[in-house]
Amino acid sequence: MTDYNKLSRHVSAFAGVRVLCLGDIMVDRYIYGRVSRISAEAPIPVMSQDSEKVMLGAVGNVARNVVALGGQANIIAIVGDDEGGREVARLIAAEDDLDADLVTIPGRKTTYKTRYLARGQQLLRADQEDTGALDDYAVGQLIESLKSALQEADIVVLSDYAKGCLGDAVLKSAIEAAKKAGKKVIADPKNNDLTRYDGVDVIKPNTLELQMATGIISDDDQSVVQAAQFALQNSKIDSILVTRSEQGMTLVQRDSEPAHFNVAGSEVYDVSGAGDTALSVLALALGAGANLSEAADLANRTCSIVVSKIGTAVVYANELFQQLQDSEFESSEAKISPEGAVADKVARWRAQGLRIGFTNGCFDLIHAGHVSLLSQARGHCDRLIVALNTDASVKRLKGESRPINHQTARAMVIASLAAVDAVVLFDDDTPLRLIEMFQPDVLIKGADYTEDQVVGGDIVKSYGGKIVLAALAPELSTTNTIEKIKG
Repeated sequence: MTDYNKLSRHVSAFAGVRVLCLGDIMVDRYIYGRVSRISAEAPIPVMSQDSEKVMLGAVGNVARNVVALGGQANIIAIVGDDEGGREVARLIAAEDDLDADLVTIPGRKTTYKTRYLARGQQLLRADQEDTGALDDYAVGQLIESLKSALQEADIVVLSDYAKGCLGDAVLKSAIEAAKKAGKKVIADPKNNDLTRYDGVDVIKPNTLELQMATGIISDDDQSVVQAAQFALQNSKIDSILVTRSEQGMTLVQRDSEPAHFNVAGSEVYDVSGAGDTALSVLALALGAGANLSEAADLANRTCSIVVSKIGTAVVYANELFQQLQDSEFESSEAKISPEGAVADKVARWRAQGLRIGFTNGCFDLIHAGHVSLLSQARGHCDRLIVALNTDASVKRLKGESRPINHQTARAMVIASLAAVDAVVLFDDDTPLRLIEMFQPDVLIKGADYTEDQVVGGDIVKSYGGKIVLAALAPELSTTNTIEKIKG
């Protein structure tokens, strides 16, 4: 179950994380216009240019996303002694919380990509680049810069676009230096030989890159996991996070079960730079203390935002907070189900070997006592079902003046609690029928009951289940709260 509050706390902690970004840098230029005719010279569209945008790409885009999400970034990269290199320097200078140590190589072209778009559709991309191997001097400069910057960094990102910066010598030395300094390393690989990245904590290939590296067609959950496990077995890499476009992401670790992260519902306009965004969030989250599964979850959510934008875009922290808030609301609604759907959930949970807990109540005017009871209940099981009295049932039990809150409002509040996994409404005077249907392993009530007073207790004990009486705070009750309001 997703703990949205915890994920939000990790995002808040991004502000204290400094990410060292080593890799290929480029300039991304977007020219926007309109097409209204075909050229008389050749069967090609004629575009009337309206505007253009220029921004950092590749490792520069990773750093831009780090800064947009509240972190600090330091770029180490190579540029040519040309207009592209000077453009890179200008773009870096324009960003707050973004530092760089650029190694300038005379005679080398800075990677520069120009894209022509009309009505959101790319018509053409023109590339200028030099992907030749670096000389010993440039390699030495990059490694010296990395070692100098490591002390201030919380985590290291290696962004490999196969443009020459991360050759074998630089890659090996960078990984060794980072591990010696006790820093985690994340790499975005662009090479079929994944052993080049031996020693990194996480690599982040897309499905095509994983397929090319392993020879295993990766087109569904099972085959992606198979390919990732094969890659781990044949390398000294700890974990692999596979980005799968509209299918989300899959995390495979050596000592854990694979985890799949589905894409949140959003319209896809442009996937340019989405991998850079994932890399930046992965680094920030791990640097902020998240575990790898939480970091992957956040990376997946952030990518669902960035692909809804046009161009090499960034995601801001407030956008990620909003996404988490919307997801929490949707998740709460999904927890509220009719009894048949809850029975199906119970069957799935039981098939996974999970321990099922059950409690019930009116839960009118939710207070700290309710939260405490549900937290205690969740501590005795893996999944907790809350059966909630309908309004008609509450009136029969409490009188015509109750409930204060409508059953839908009560259900939404209960479902929003992290301790609760399913909410089901019942109209009977007791939850006995639901207990017989779900057959929970643990039946939880407040300590104001005795075991022999708990409805359904004999049924649960008959098949080896147990009764738990949760501690109560006597001064906290809905009735007392209503009396205070009246007073």
